[in-house]
Amino acid sequence: MSRFERVGVVGRPGSLHVVDSVRAVVEVLRAGGVDVVVEAATAKMLDDGALPVVQRGAIGGQVDLVVVVGGDGSILGIAREVAGAGTPVLGVNRGGLGFLADIAPEQITDKIGAVLAGEYSVDERFLLNASVYRGDELIEHATALNDVVVHAGSVSRMMDFEVLVDGEFVYEQRSDGLIVATPTGSTAYSLSAGGPIMHPGLDAIAIVPMFPHTLTSRPLLVDGGSRISVVIGDAAQTPKVSCDSQVDTSLHPHDEVRIAKHPHALRLAFPLGHNFFESCRSKLDWGSRLGGR
Repeated sequence: MSRFERVGVVGRPGSLHVVDSVRAVVEVLRAGGVDVVVEAATAKMLDDGALPVVQRGAIGGQVDLVVVVGGDGSILGIAREVAGAGTPVLGVNRGGLGFLADIAPEQITDKIGAVLAGEYSVDERFLLNASVYRGDELIEHATALNDVVVHAGSVSRMMDFEVLVDGEFVYEQRSDGLIVATPTGSTAYSLSAGGPIMHPGLDAIAIVPMFPHTLTSRPLLVDGGSRISVVIGDAAQTPKVSCDSQVDTSLHPHDEVRIAKHPHALRLAFPLGHNFFESCRSKLDWGSRLGGR
Protein backbone atom coordinates (compact mmCIF):
# COMPACT_ATOMS: atom_id res chain seq x y z
CA MET A 1 0.00 0.00 0.00
CA SER A 2 1.11 3.59 -0.60
CA ARG A 3 2.63 5.64 2.21
CA PHE A 4 1.16 8.93 3.39
CA GLU A 5 3.13 12.19 3.34
CA ARG A 6 0.52 14.70 4.52
CA VAL A 7 -2.27 13.77 6.93
CA GLY A 8 -5.25 15.84 8.09
CA VAL A 9 -6.81 15.41 11.52
CA VAL A 10 -10.47 16.09 12.38
CA GLY A 11 -11.87 15.78 15.91
CA ARG A 12 -15.44 15.78 17.18
CA PRO A 13 -15.93 18.98 19.21
CA GLY A 14 -17.15 19.18 22.79
CA SER A 15 -15.25 16.37 24.53
CA LEU A 16 -12.04 16.42 26.58
CA HIS A 17 -11.56 12.72 25.78
CA VAL A 18 -11.57 13.56 22.08
CA VAL A 19 -8.97 16.29 22.63
CA ASP A 20 -6.70 13.81 24.41
CA SER A 21 -7.05 11.33 21.55
CA VAL A 22 -6.46 14.00 18.90
CA ARG A 23 -3.24 15.00 20.65
CA ALA A 24 -2.18 11.34 20.74
CA VAL A 25 -2.91 11.00 17.01
CA VAL A 26 -0.90 14.13 16.19
CA GLU A 27 2.01 12.84 18.27
CA VAL A 28 2.07 9.50 16.43
CA LEU A 29 1.85 11.22 13.04
CA ARG A 30 4.70 13.58 13.87
CA ALA A 31 6.80 10.66 15.11
CA GLY A 32 6.08 8.91 11.82
CA GLY A 33 7.62 11.78 9.88
CA VAL A 34 4.49 12.96 8.07
CA ASP A 35 3.28 16.52 7.68
CA VAL A 36 0.23 17.13 9.89
CA VAL A 37 -2.57 19.63 9.31
CA VAL A 38 -5.72 20.04 11.39
CA GLU A 39 -9.24 21.07 10.51
CA ALA A 40 -10.11 24.60 11.70
CA ALA A 41 -12.54 23.68 14.50
CA THR A 42 -10.16 20.97 15.69
CA ALA A 43 -7.32 23.49 15.82
CA LYS A 44 -9.35 25.62 18.23
CA MET A 45 -9.79 22.59 20.49
CA LEU A 46 -6.05 21.90 20.53
CA ASP A 47 -4.85 25.50 20.86
CA ASP A 48 -1.57 24.49 19.16
CA GLY A 49 -0.28 27.31 17.01
CA ALA A 50 2.44 25.14 15.49
CA LEU A 51 -0.01 23.08 13.42
CA PRO A 52 -1.12 24.27 9.96
CA VAL A 53 -4.89 24.75 9.71
CA VAL A 54 -7.21 23.93 6.79
CA GLN A 55 -10.92 24.52 6.37
CA ARG A 56 -13.16 21.48 6.63
CA GLY A 57 -14.51 21.72 3.09
CA ALA A 58 -11.00 21.85 1.60
CA ILE A 59 -9.23 19.20 3.64
CA GLY A 60 -9.84 16.32 1.24
CA GLY A 61 -7.94 17.97 -1.58
CA GLN A 62 -4.95 18.96 0.54
CA VAL A 63 -3.93 15.71 2.28
CA ASP A 64 -3.23 12.04 1.50
CA LEU A 65 -5.23 10.73 4.48
CA VAL A 66 -7.82 12.12 6.91
CA VAL A 67 -7.86 10.76 10.47
CA VAL A 68 -11.21 11.35 12.18
CA VAL A 69 -11.41 11.17 15.98
CA GLY A 70 -15.00 10.73 17.16
CA GLY A 71 -17.80 8.30 16.44
CA ASP A 72 -19.35 6.99 13.26
CA GLY A 73 -21.37 10.21 13.03
CA SER A 74 -18.14 12.19 12.72
CA ILE A 75 -17.10 10.03 9.78
CA LEU A 76 -20.52 10.49 8.17
CA GLY A 77 -20.01 14.24 8.33
CA ILE A 78 -16.54 14.22 6.80
CA ALA A 79 -17.52 11.65 4.15
CA ARG A 80 -19.61 14.23 2.33
CA GLU A 81 -16.60 16.55 2.23
CA VAL A 82 -13.88 14.19 1.00
CA ALA A 83 -15.59 11.55 -1.17
CA GLY A 84 -15.10 13.56 -4.34
CA ALA A 85 -11.38 13.95 -3.68
CA GLY A 86 -10.85 10.21 -3.19
CA THR A 87 -8.93 10.78 0.04
CA PRO A 88 -8.95 7.79 2.42
CA VAL A 89 -10.53 8.28 5.86
CA LEU A 90 -9.29 6.48 8.97
CA GLY A 91 -11.44 6.49 12.12
CA VAL A 92 -10.49 6.54 15.81
CA ASN A 93 -13.54 5.59 17.86
CA ARG A 94 -14.58 8.04 20.57
CA GLY A 95 -18.28 7.39 20.08
CA GLY A 96 -20.65 4.44 20.34
CA LEU A 97 -20.58 1.24 18.27
CA GLY A 98 -17.78 2.26 15.94
CA PHE A 99 -18.51 0.27 12.76
CA LEU A 100 -16.66 2.91 10.73
CA ALA A 101 -14.31 4.30 13.39
CA ASP A 102 -12.47 1.08 14.11
CA ILE A 103 -9.40 2.08 16.16
CA ALA A 104 -9.85 2.18 19.95
CA PRO A 105 -8.12 5.02 21.85
CA GLU A 106 -5.64 2.64 23.47
CA GLN A 107 -4.66 1.36 20.00
CA ILE A 108 -3.73 4.76 18.54
CA THR A 109 0.05 4.33 18.76
CA ASP A 110 0.19 0.78 17.39
CA LYS A 111 -2.58 0.94 14.80
CA ILE A 112 -1.84 4.35 13.31
CA GLY A 113 1.86 3.55 13.33
CA ALA A 114 1.11 0.41 11.33
CA VAL A 115 -1.05 2.35 8.87
CA LEU A 116 1.78 4.84 8.31
CA ALA A 117 4.04 1.86 7.60
CA GLY A 118 1.66 0.76 4.83
CA GLU A 119 -0.16 -1.92 6.80
CA TYR A 120 -3.76 -1.08 5.99
CA SER A 121 -6.61 -1.91 3.63
CA VAL A 122 -9.14 0.36 1.93
CA ASP A 123 -12.85 -0.31 1.45
CA GLU A 124 -14.83 1.69 -1.08
CA ARG A 125 -18.28 2.58 0.25
CA PHE A 126 -20.82 4.15 -2.06
CA LEU A 127 -22.93 7.12 -1.02
CA LEU A 128 -26.42 8.22 -2.02
CA ASN A 129 -27.54 11.48 -3.58
CA ALA A 130 -30.94 12.82 -2.52
CA SER A 131 -32.57 15.52 -4.65
CA VAL A 132 -35.86 17.18 -3.74
CA TYR A 133 -38.03 18.32 -6.67
CA ARG A 134 -41.11 20.53 -6.43
CA GLY A 135 -42.60 20.10 -9.85
CA ASP A 136 -39.68 20.55 -12.23
CA GLU A 137 -37.70 22.73 -9.81
CA LEU A 138 -34.77 21.33 -7.83
CA ILE A 139 -35.32 22.55 -4.25
CA GLU A 140 -32.48 20.85 -2.36
CA HIS A 141 -29.69 18.38 -2.83
CA ALA A 142 -27.66 16.44 -0.25
CA THR A 143 -25.48 13.35 0.10
CA ALA A 144 -25.60 10.45 2.55
CA LEU A 145 -23.21 7.62 3.42
CA ASN A 146 -25.64 5.73 5.68
CA ASP A 147 -29.18 6.56 4.67
CA VAL A 148 -31.76 8.91 3.25
CA VAL A 149 -34.84 8.98 5.50
CA VAL A 150 -38.19 10.41 4.48
CA HIS A 151 -40.24 10.84 7.64
CA ALA A 152 -43.36 12.48 9.00
CA GLY A 153 -41.44 15.16 10.91
CA SER A 154 -43.42 14.59 14.11
CA VAL A 155 -43.35 11.62 16.48
CA SER A 156 -47.12 11.29 16.73
CA ARG A 157 -47.94 11.60 13.03
CA MET A 158 -47.97 9.30 10.02
CA MET A 159 -47.57 10.19 6.37
CA ASP A 160 -48.54 8.80 3.00
CA PHE A 161 -46.27 8.45 -0.01
CA GLU A 162 -45.61 6.48 -3.19
CA VAL A 163 -42.40 4.62 -3.98
CA LEU A 164 -41.07 4.05 -7.49
CA VAL A 165 -37.90 2.21 -8.58
CA ASP A 166 -36.48 3.07 -12.00
CA GLY A 167 -39.81 4.67 -12.87
CA GLU A 168 -41.86 1.59 -11.99
CA PHE A 169 -44.51 1.89 -9.30
CA VAL A 170 -43.72 -0.25 -6.23
CA TYR A 171 -46.36 0.68 -3.67
CA GLU A 172 -48.30 3.38 -1.89
CA GLN A 173 -47.83 3.37 1.85
CA ARG A 174 -49.02 5.00 5.03
CA SER A 175 -46.39 4.88 7.77
CA ASP A 176 -43.96 6.93 9.84
CA GLY A 177 -41.69 7.12 6.82
CA LEU A 178 -39.14 5.26 4.74
CA ILE A 179 -35.42 4.51 5.14
CA VAL A 180 -33.30 4.14 2.01
CA ALA A 181 -29.98 2.71 3.18
CA THR A 182 -26.61 1.78 1.72
CA PRO A 183 -24.81 -1.38 2.87
CA THR A 184 -22.77 0.88 5.17
CA GLY A 185 -26.00 2.22 6.67
CA SER A 186 -27.54 -1.22 7.10
CA THR A 187 -26.05 -1.44 10.62
CA ALA A 188 -27.39 1.99 11.59
CA TYR A 189 -30.99 3.32 11.62
CA SER A 190 -32.11 0.69 9.12
CA LEU A 191 -31.11 -2.08 11.54
CA SER A 192 -33.27 -0.67 14.34
CA ALA A 193 -36.23 -0.53 11.94
CA GLY A 194 -35.93 -4.22 11.10
CA GLY A 195 -33.90 -3.88 7.93
CA PRO A 196 -31.36 -6.47 6.73
CA ILE A 197 -27.66 -6.38 7.59
CA MET A 198 -25.77 -6.07 4.31
CA HIS A 199 -22.11 -6.84 3.76
CA PRO A 200 -20.38 -3.56 2.81
CA GLY A 201 -19.16 -5.10 -0.45
CA LEU A 202 -22.70 -5.51 -1.80
CA ASP A 203 -23.92 -3.28 -4.61
CA ALA A 204 -27.45 -2.98 -3.25
CA ILE A 205 -29.80 -0.49 -1.60
CA ALA A 206 -32.28 -1.34 1.16
CA ILE A 207 -35.76 0.22 1.21
CA VAL A 208 -37.09 -0.15 4.75
CA PRO A 209 -40.57 1.00 5.86
CA MET A 210 -40.86 2.68 9.25
CA PHE A 211 -43.80 1.27 11.24
CA PRO A 212 -46.08 0.75 8.20
CA HIS A 213 -49.85 0.64 8.72
CA THR A 214 -50.00 -2.90 7.28
CA LEU A 215 -48.85 -6.37 8.26
CA THR A 216 -47.46 -7.26 4.83
CA SER A 217 -44.92 -4.52 4.18
CA ARG A 218 -41.33 -5.78 4.38
CA PRO A 219 -37.84 -4.41 3.64
CA LEU A 220 -36.90 -4.54 -0.03
CA LEU A 221 -33.43 -4.84 -1.57
CA VAL A 222 -32.80 -3.35 -5.00
CA ASP A 223 -29.77 -3.06 -7.23
CA GLY A 224 -27.25 -0.40 -6.24
CA GLY A 225 -27.70 1.33 -9.60
CA SER A 226 -31.44 1.79 -9.07
CA ARG A 227 -33.09 5.19 -9.07
CA ILE A 228 -35.61 5.45 -6.25
CA SER A 229 -38.37 8.06 -6.07
CA VAL A 230 -40.52 8.86 -3.05
CA VAL A 231 -43.52 11.06 -3.87
CA ILE A 232 -45.12 12.75 -0.87
CA GLY A 233 -48.90 12.36 -0.52
CA ASP A 234 -51.65 14.80 0.48
CA ALA A 235 -51.99 13.47 4.05
CA ALA A 236 -48.41 14.34 5.00
CA GLN A 237 -48.51 17.46 7.20
CA THR A 238 -44.91 18.10 8.30
CA PRO A 239 -42.77 15.74 6.19
CA LYS A 240 -39.00 15.99 5.99
CA VAL A 241 -36.10 14.23 4.34
CA SER A 242 -32.91 13.62 6.30
CA CYS A 243 -29.47 12.56 5.07
CA ASP A 244 -27.45 10.68 7.69
CA SER A 245 -29.57 12.43 10.37
CA GLN A 246 -27.38 15.48 9.78
CA VAL A 247 -28.91 17.36 6.83
CA ASP A 248 -32.68 17.99 6.95
CA THR A 249 -35.05 19.48 4.39
CA SER A 250 -38.76 20.22 4.87
CA LEU A 251 -41.09 18.79 2.24
CA HIS A 252 -44.48 19.75 0.80
CA PRO A 253 -47.23 17.45 -0.49
CA HIS A 254 -46.43 16.19 -4.02
CA ASP A 255 -42.69 16.87 -3.61
CA GLU A 256 -40.55 14.11 -5.08
CA VAL A 257 -37.36 12.86 -3.39
CA ARG A 258 -35.10 11.27 -5.99
CA ILE A 259 -32.41 8.97 -4.59
CA ALA A 260 -29.54 7.43 -6.54
CA LYS A 261 -25.92 6.38 -6.11
CA HIS A 262 -23.38 9.19 -5.76
CA PRO A 263 -20.77 9.23 -8.56
CA HIS A 264 -17.87 9.04 -6.08
CA ALA A 265 -17.25 6.50 -3.31
CA LEU A 266 -15.81 7.07 0.14
CA ARG A 267 -12.45 5.34 0.59
CA LEU A 268 -12.48 4.03 4.16
CA ALA A 269 -9.12 2.90 5.56
CA PHE A 270 -8.75 0.16 8.18
CA PRO A 271 -5.71 -1.35 9.88
CA LEU A 272 -4.91 -4.84 8.61
CA GLY A 273 -7.00 -7.49 10.31
CA HIS A 274 -10.28 -5.58 10.19
CA ASN A 275 -13.16 -7.98 9.61
CA PHE A 276 -16.80 -7.02 9.08
CA PHE A 277 -18.19 -10.17 10.67
CA GLU A 278 -15.96 -9.82 13.72
CA SER A 279 -17.28 -6.26 14.07
CA CYS A 280 -20.83 -7.61 13.97
CA ARG A 281 -20.02 -10.26 16.57
CA SER A 282 -18.45 -7.80 18.98
CA LYS A 283 -20.66 -4.75 18.46
CA LEU A 284 -24.02 -6.50 18.00
CA ASP A 285 -23.32 -9.16 20.63
CA TRP A 286 -23.56 -12.04 18.19
CA GLY A 287 -21.22 -14.03 20.43
CA SER A 288 -23.72 -14.35 23.29
CA ARG A 289 -25.56 -17.64 23.89
CA LEU A 290 -29.01 -18.19 25.27
CA GLY A 291 -28.73 -19.40 28.84
CA GLY A 292 -25.29 -17.86 29.43
CA ARG A 293 -21.75 -19.28 29.11
